[in-house]
Parts: sequence; structure tokens; C-alpha cells
Amino acid sequence: MKTGTKKNLLRTGFLLLLIATIYLASSVLRIKSSHGINQLEGLYWQPEHSIDVMMMGSSHIHCNVNTALLWEKYGIASYDYSGAEQPLWMTYYYLKELYKYQSPEVIVLDLYAPARYKADYQYDWISENILGMRFSANKLGMMAASVEKSRYFQYFPSFTVYHSRYDDLERDDFNDFFWNSREKENFKGYTPYWHRTPQIKPEISETGKGGLTEKSEQYLRKIITYTKKKGSRLVLMVAPYVLTAEDKRTYNQIEEIAEAEGVAFVDFNEYYDEMRLDFTQDFNDDSHLNYWGGCKFSDYLGEFLTTRYELEDRRGQEDYASWDDHVVLIAEELQNFWDGTPGQKADAE
Repeated sequence: MKTGTKKNLLRTGFLLLLIATIYLASSVLRIKSSHGINQLEGLYWQPEHSIDVMMMGSSHIHCNVNTALLWEKYGIASYDYSGAEQPLWMTYYYLKELYKYQSPEVIVLDLYAPARYKADYQYDWISENILGMRFSANKLGMMAASVEKSRYFQYFPSFTVYHSRYDDLERDDFNDFFWNSREKENFKGYTPYWHRTPQIKPEISETGKGGLTEKSEQYLRKIITYTKKKGSRLVLMVAPYVLTAEDKRTYNQIEEIAEAEGVAFVDFNEYYDEMRLDFTQDFNDDSHLNYWGGCKFSDYLGEFLTTRYELEDRRGQEDYASWDDHVVLIAEELQNFWDGTPGQKADAE
């Protein structure tokens, strides 16, 4: 009996050691990126049912929507749950994932990606929108909608993508463990840009409608139906950028759908002057605001949300201390900019 017990203890110890080794290796080797992967993975570290406003869409969300400002000025507990060039079919499965853990009052969905990118399978930034999601039937559904069968195993399982990253490891790769949970909780998805690149202010008066692909329209309507079912109020919007006439035609078509479905639609490109956007100072590139432009837009968005919806001011509540810490983190990033630390590169849509 003693021999059998000893063997069982050895087997158990070996199994625990194997599990720990796999966890540590996966945590270190996992790809980290602030243009989708971190935003997706970060959702799982947020206190359950704590987020009142979920921001969704492409990088026009996580580069433009300053969650720290929304908290500090308006008391809005928000999170930028977005990925670079995210198509609406991936947004739909993001929605299904977030409702496992959160019950937001409002969903704000930016619509730049369906206006600009038309292919049924969009591979340029697809990894950013896949690798942070936990394995589940929902993830398999997203993969089926987003990846052609012949390319499926280029993205799944995730370990096959990042298992050979040994030569690319950096210091931050060794800070991705469960004991760093508070640091992970403090991240709210916001990834500001710090460059100033002058742009020409567009003058668009396009009234035509069209350009939304059949697949995008299908998933837009699925998103509208799903949010209604879940009891969240949906705001379809366009964050400010250097608008084109072709994009505007698509937004006009989306606005028509929104009106028919009874959901809100706001194209914030129509409010450049009200936001006091300075096209010589407030843009990182023609597609993204920089930190200062993002502050102006986020302030305007915060005013819109608090005026239109009865959102609870969470400041001072015990379970929301991580948003206070988030404000400190963004302030430190700003200070690093003034101290000469390089900022983010403009490398994602």
C-alpha cells in the first residue's frame, strides 16, 4: 500500500508540475499586443458585471476613446473592447463572449471597419482579433465565420502561432501571470497615440447611400438583435477621422438601417467644430486621433452618453478602484511622453 501511495503521489506531483510548466510557458510565449490581443484578453481580468459602457469596433476605439478621461470626468466605467480592422462578424462573437462576464448598460460600436474594408475574409490584422480569446464554442464559431477552412490552422490553436517566439521575448512577456491580476485589471483597453501629424480637414456633403457588403449588413443586424435581446442600448457611431465620400455613403446606408431598427446612430465627423478638433495638432495620422484629439473626442462622447443615458457615476465606489489606478497609468504615459519616451507607432487601423 505504501508503494502504491508513493506512486500516486509521484504521478500527482508530475501532473501538477506539467500543468504549471504549460501554464508558465503559455503565459510567457503568448503574443501580447495593444491593438486587439490585450484588449480581448484583458476582459477576463475585469470584475464581473462592473462595466457599464462597452466600446467596440476597430482601433478607432482603443486609440481614440480615452477610458481614463471618461472615468475621471464623468464616472463612466467603460472598457475599450476592440481590435485592429475588426469586421462586424468578429464583433458579433465578441459580444457573445463579453456577455458571459459583463452586462453593460450601453454598447458603443464604431463602424469604420465595415465602411473601409469589404472582403468577406480579412487577414491583415486577424490575429489581433483571435489570439486573446479563450477557447470555447463561441471562439470556434468566430473562427468559422472569419477564416477560410484552408487557413484555419494558421490561427488555431493559438499555441501553434506563438510556440516559437523564444528569440522575440521581452521583459513584459514575464509579467503575464495570474499574480499580476491587479495590473491586468487596471488596463481598460485604451492605447493612445502620441504623434502629431497635420491633416487636411475634409468637407464632405455626400448624400448617397451604399457600400455596406451583404456579410457586414447581415452581422450588423445580428448585433442589433442580440443587444436588444440582452437588454443593452446600442449606439452605432463613427469616431472622427479624415472622412472620405465613399465611407460617408456607407454610413448613410447604416444610418438608414439604424433608423429602421430603432437604434441610435451618430457620425461624429459631423461635429469637428463642436469638439474643437485641430487638424494641425490632434491627429496621429489620417485615420487616428492622437492623445490630445482623443481627449477632445472622449470628452464630447462622455457628455453625449451621460446626457442621453442614465449612467451611474461609479467614482468612489469600492469595487471600482481599478479605474482610479487606470487614470494614474495613463497619466504616467503622458508624463513619459513629455520626458521623451517614444510613443506608440501609427501601425494599425
